[in-house]
Amino acid sequence: MKLVIATPLYPPEIGGPATYAALLEKGLPEKGIEVELVKFSEVRHLPKIIRHYAYYRRVLKAARHADMVLALDPVSVGLPAMKAAQKAGKPFVVKIVGDYAWEQGQQRFGVTQNLDAFVQTKQPSWFVRRLQAIEARVAAAATRVIVPSEYLKGIVTAWGISNDKIKVIYNSVEIVTPILPSARPAGFLVVSSGRRVPWKGFEAIERVVARERDWHCFIASGLSRAAALGWVKSADVFVLNSTYEGFPHALLEAMMLGTPVIATDAGGNAELVEDGVTGLLVPPGDEEALYAALRHVKDDPAAARVRAQTALARVGKFSTEAMFSQTAAVMQEL
Repeated sequence: MKLVIATPLYPPEIGGPATYAALLEKGLPEKGIEVELVKFSEVRHLPKIIRHYAYYRRVLKAARHADMVLALDPVSVGLPAMKAAQKAGKPFVVKIVGDYAWEQGQQRFGVTQNLDAFVQTKQPSWFVRRLQAIEARVAAAATRVIVPSEYLKGIVTAWGISNDKIKVIYNSVEIVTPILPSARPAGFLVVSSGRRVPWKGFEAIERVVARERDWHCFIASGLSRAAALGWVKSADVFVLNSTYEGFPHALLEAMMLGTPVIATDAGGNAELVEDGVTGLLVPPGDEEALYAALRHVKDDPAAARVRAQTALARVGKFSTEAMFSQTAAVMQEL
């Protein structure tokens, strides 16, 4: 079997699709699936519209000699990959790791709703409605839709996509060797990581940590993956304070490194963290609850270490082998 993967990102670019594409490129051949990657980076230098047409042509060329096409997002590569698969007469699968229309709405078009409210409300912005229509159209055209959490399955269902078409396959990550910081601050170190987007809640973490003189906060953003993981590994606690997560790769990485975790009870976080057992969950947007959770970790580090060890023992559920096997099963079924 030959699979064409249309990916918006690929290493050394950073981001979930880049990591996921590289993992599938390595792991699926062991399951009898040959992989050909078509990278959007190869056309990104072209003007808008032209780049998407050029990308469509590249995917179409690859699809003519393949058995199916997998797109790793529903808009930037999803739309041209869908059209290429239809033109070539090949099954089309799309991986959806978030709501692109909501993310763009938050960053560019003044959307303030959380994702759960967003998918239930008609949006005033024509541009946002257009993006919603595109991602729903691509998902509807797919033979299968892969999502990395039950939470995102519910979101895609709210787009009007049949529940039977959607397959939950939890993502996995491979930990690179962390590069520990050369000068770790003395005292209680709180670390978070990720892109500086509004829903990550970094400013709230910084405000809460600033209440205590001997507490320190470091946001690992814009660093190499190894350097960011070094800060996470050296932390007394990792905090994911977001109001939205489809599937929290940063949280999974922290658990795999054995670092105690605190996360908001938002999106797919609760599918990773069992409150009081593998970490602590707090309500999103509640700075008092976050402070209390940090205080709990600071005052009882032994209990925090027990939770971290329990989390480490459970992350096998999110192994790369499980992800490869389940992904290959979907492709072989088609």
